[in-house]
Amino acid sequence: MLKTLFARPVAALALTLGLAGASHATEALKVGTTAAFAAPLEAAVSEAKKQGLQVELIEFSDWIAPNVSLNAGDIDVNFFQHIPFLENAKAAGGFDLVPYAPGIINNVGLYSKKYKSLDELPKGATVAIANDPINSGRGLQLLAKAGLITLKPGVGYKATEEDIVANPKGIRILQVEAVQLVRAYDDADLVQGYPHYIRLAKTFDAESALLFDGIDHKEYVIQFVIKPKSKDDPRLAKFIDIYQHSPVVRAALDKTYGKLYQPGWES
Repeated sequence: MLKTLFARPVAALALTLGLAGASHATEALKVGTTAAFAAPLEAAVSEAKKQGLQVELIEFSDWIAPNVSLNAGDIDVNFFQHIPFLENAKAAGGFDLVPYAPGIINNVGLYSKKYKSLDELPKGATVAIANDPINSGRGLQLLAKAGLITLKPGVGYKATEEDIVANPKGIRILQVEAVQLVRAYDDADLVQGYPHYIRLAKTFDAESALLFDGIDHKEYVIQFVIKPKSKDDPRLAKFIDIYQHSPVVRAALDKTYGKLYQPGWES
């Protein structure tokens, strides 16, 4: 069943886990992720191998299959989503999933190929943001931070275009699949961008945003997500400890994301 749900296995490490009393002691911990988070996790998998922990890292090609696979019990934990995305996925799919531990928070920015500052944006400028309900809300919050729009008070990450109460420049908002936003860079006047996807695409400088959202919203920390019954799995606790505290993993995070991330467990 796994072969029909995920794109490809990234790493499979087979060693016996010496954890007394663990019901899955000799089974690989299966961790699902997406390309944007794979490299640092691969470093964690390598460190786990040195400590006798068997881990299999599975890379998915979309943002739906990791939760479907986890809910079905085909993987033990996934790492690709923040809590607003998880809550939306649970409501839509009826999944019984919970956050287990925080990972990193990635900055999201506003990028422009045509303009050097937000003040240069003309009236009627086209602005591309993500089209899914959660990342769209994050994009609208970023446009509000930039002063391009005003949102109804208190809407937060649930903001939609209907919550826009002021749009002084009359910007035209285009909604695009989040992973395709890099391609909109050539056509739109302003684009909501995710540095990790920009780096993967290698099309422009991920640090060239006109504005970043920083850690304004801790709800966007990427979470390790599990089924509730797995909360006492000692393999999980050990792997998360490695991810959060190994100097080797921190170096991999720095190499992958540069200065455009923060450890969510330290904030």
